[in-house]
Amino acid sequence: MTEIIQDPNDKMRIARMILEALPEWFEIPETREGYIRSSAGWTMAAAYEDGTPVGFLCLKQTGRDTVELAVMGVLKEWHRRGIGTTLFRAARAVAAEQGYSFMQVKTVKMGCYEDYDRTNLFYQSLGFKEFEVFPLLWDELNPCQVYVMALN
Repeated sequence: MTEIIQDPNDKMRIARMILEALPEWFEIPETREGYIRSSAGWTMAAAYEDGTPVGFLCLKQTGRDTVELAVMGVLKEWHRRGIGTTLFRAARAVAAEQGYSFMQVKTVKMGCYEDYDRTNLFYQSLGFKEFEVFPLLWDELNPCQVYVMALN
């Protein structure tokens, strides 16, 4: 089951639970805590199995017509079961209903780390297209790949 979460405290609780269980992607405490705090003000979709959150994603407005898939996490034992795709579809529908024309997502450029290569392939499978790489946005070991898609 997937639902849009409204309560800011529920958003932070879900984000904390999922992100702390994914150290491969969210190992830097300051970054992880930033996502958790920020999730309170973002649009959140969460996926549940037997009443327990197994994944979530958050959207944040980055421009009048653009929303960013700001953070996404699915518990590792639930990977490759369609949870991420289901979350994305729910979030895409909400973004389109809210009148956004474009969605973007940032990740580490393909070819740097195996875990992020799988992330890149996932975003591409959803229909995101490569937009630009910012080699130093985060740091030189983590070049930032930006993907975009039209929502209409």
